[in-house]
Amino acid sequence: MRMRRKGEVGMAATDRLLDLLHLGPKTAVVVHDPSNMFYLTEGYSGEGLVYISAERRVIVTDFRYTEQAERQAPGFEVMMTDKDRKATQIVAELVHTAGITEVRAETNYLSVDRYEALRAAVGEEVSFVPLNQAPQKLRQVKTPAEVVAIRKACDITSEAFSAILPKIREGMTEKELQVELDFTMFRLGAEELAFSTIVASGENGSLPHAIPGDRTIRTGDMITMDFGAKVGHYCADMTRTVAFGKPSDEMKKIYETVLRAQSMCEDALAAGKVCSDIDKLARDYIDARGYAGRFGHGLGHSVGIDIHEEPRLSTGCSDVLKAGVVITVEPGIYIPGLGGVRIENTCLVKENGCVPLTTADKHLIIL
Repeated sequence: MRMRRKGEVGMAATDRLLDLLHLGPKTAVVVHDPSNMFYLTEGYSGEGLVYISAERRVIVTDFRYTEQAERQAPGFEVMMTDKDRKATQIVAELVHTAGITEVRAETNYLSVDRYEALRAAVGEEVSFVPLNQAPQKLRQVKTPAEVVAIRKACDITSEAFSAILPKIREGMTEKELQVELDFTMFRLGAEELAFSTIVASGENGSLPHAIPGDRTIRTGDMITMDFGAKVGHYCADMTRTVAFGKPSDEMKKIYETVLRAQSMCEDALAAGKVCSDIDKLARDYIDARGYAGRFGHGLGHSVGIDIHEEPRLSTGCSDVLKAGVVITVEPGIYIPGLGGVRIENTCLVKENGCVPLTTADKHLIIL
């Protein structure tokens, strides 16, 4: 099957990868990371590996996934493994048949044992070079179709938040609220959960990645909910903190501080901005309000096929944002023994600003 080339509508992801790497006819790429496999095949979600060269596009998998691969990635050959013909042997056959002299492999993803098994099968005469997360680099800027999927996931997530609020009651456990929230996302159309839902009430709010447990919701609690739907294999991510009954003056101040930090950073988000500069904007404001050291994680991360992608809004990321990046803005303040607040939107970076894909109200809601 003829592959789409540059300049044609919907240039294939595999062609974009070959162009990015400037690969010649004697170099091949072998991909094992399921997210990269899905991206490069534009739809295959099973197991195995993907082999890409200038001449061939191949999915190597076992009997369980061959028909699925043919349906999901009609532009790819499908080669089946069996007990006498392992995936590494098929890669070796492909390499040797084409006279390939260099293989780019995901050394960041493969275990040492799997990498060594691949090298041994292909042979020492072929050079192995790290792929250096090239597919992830391509994945940073989302296509219009990817944005549509993420927007749909964000719509479901925002709608689930609105639907869950009337169901929160005194005596309800964090775990019960988590289950109700997860069910609501599925009922509204989520295909999967983007990640394990976080629900943290009262003093547990000081734990950024709290695991929902048996603590019951009480009057005066702040409740942090961090959750996201997944649609078409693309993730949403949002966090809201609500008050169950009148919050203390200190928690109201914390909420107002986080809301202001979140809003000012969202307003500053745009193509051409340096990631660490956006993070610093929130961090300096939170520190100045008397909460230095209580915002201990990065301001945000990109979202796509995986819930955490690059680039990130953090002190250590000097990347320049590009239009088409989808990234979260999620400052927080966490006070051990008291609780915490986090507010998070998923945003689409544009040339002159951003569009929040999360539509739920950010202002303090008192139940």
